[in-house]
Amino acid sequence: MADLISMSTDIIDRGIDHGPINRINHSLSELSDHIAIVEAFSHSVVFDTDEGLVVFDTSGAHSGQAVVKAIRGWSDKPFKALVYTHGHVDHVGGSGAFIEEGSSRGHAQPKVLGHVGVARRFDRYRLTDGYNNIINARQFKGFGGRGYGIGGEKKFLPEDVAEPTLTYRDDLTFLSGECEFHLQHAQGETDDHTWTWIPEHKAICAGDLFIWNFPNAGNPQKVQRYPLEWAKALRAMAAKKAELFIPAHGLPIAGQQRIERLLCEVAGVLESLVTQVLNMMNQGATLNSIIHTVKVPQDVLERPWMKPLYDEPEFLINNVWRQFGGWYDGNPAHLKPAEEQALGLELTQLAGGLGNLTQRALDLSESGDSRLACHLIEFALAADPKNRETHRVRAEIYQHRRNRETSLMAKGIFGSAANVSREYAEEDA
Repeated sequence: MADLISMSTDIIDRGIDHGPINRINHSLSELSDHIAIVEAFSHSVVFDTDEGLVVFDTSGAHSGQAVVKAIRGWSDKPFKALVYTHGHVDHVGGSGAFIEEGSSRGHAQPKVLGHVGVARRFDRYRLTDGYNNIINARQFKGFGGRGYGIGGEKKFLPEDVAEPTLTYRDDLTFLSGECEFHLQHAQGETDDHTWTWIPEHKAICAGDLFIWNFPNAGNPQKVQRYPLEWAKALRAMAAKKAELFIPAHGLPIAGQQRIERLLCEVAGVLESLVTQVLNMMNQGATLNSIIHTVKVPQDVLERPWMKPLYDEPEFLINNVWRQFGGWYDGNPAHLKPAEEQALGLELTQLAGGLGNLTQRALDLSESGDSRLACHLIEFALAADPKNRETHRVRAEIYQHRRNRETSLMAKGIFGSAANVSREYAEEDA
């Protein structure tokens, strides 16, 4: 078993690099005599109680069986309860494996606890199954071999996912043996998030409210996130004076001061970003202007628990705008825009031909102006969507941009664009 607490302490206190913080190895490590964690995408956190095992999150469909196997190497007790920290499929998708394994042993069905919003999320996933499969393939393509595959075999929400059997709106306390679990609703990465205070162990199970990365508060392909409410939840957790803090991604953290420091730092960054965006909105600034003005100091983003390796501040800005200002971005031309093909044809003509526009895009990319280069190559492609040379240049531009990005979100989208054009350019060539 790995000493995960020592690893996180070394990182926070001494800046010692132990390698990846978000590890996916399906191995179980004890945090105490009655608490264990299986590192996966996402983790499963297990509490051994007198009445059985209480499990926070079941990981994804591709990990469920491996996670259950790891737990069974630690305890044969029945699964008393499965607690969903939220309804994302990397947290609930493995639930079928837990139910099946328990049934094979003749155990009673575990309670499945979650916020009332989890069931609504499941309904939405079923309505948007195709869309969610598309965006997750785009977001995680190239990372499947590292354990990031999260959807089901046929459906994005696995068909055997366990529906919540005990739900709540604001807060809920339940007992397993003499161990109390205090569930608290929060909005953050999702609207159905739960963090849990376990007083007997002075521990918090936080789900995705802390992920050892810049908060996933701006994901460009997903529904609304709530950064200000997220900060409020972080401060509420910090106020518990916990001695053990267990996120669903990354390493567990021990020590009251250490936990409070990190939670309050992340809360402060979220609050600062929201405040800056709202100040500019209240002064009449456009979204584009805000994106290019509001920043997080680079030294903050270099902290091991704040690196923009999954999401990033610019995407969060868009989500703040969407939450408080709707979808109109302040540019009147975008209110009822022209067809992209018509705009592309017009700009191609102004540029003196498709070759000139494509070459200019390539020149800008090579000079380091990837943002402008991508605009121009999209105009060129809109003007002639079947032009192989345009696709070849587009693939080069987006691959170059993808290689320079830090966040998984940006890498996934830009890499997908490069792959689509590369395949088209090489088709029957």
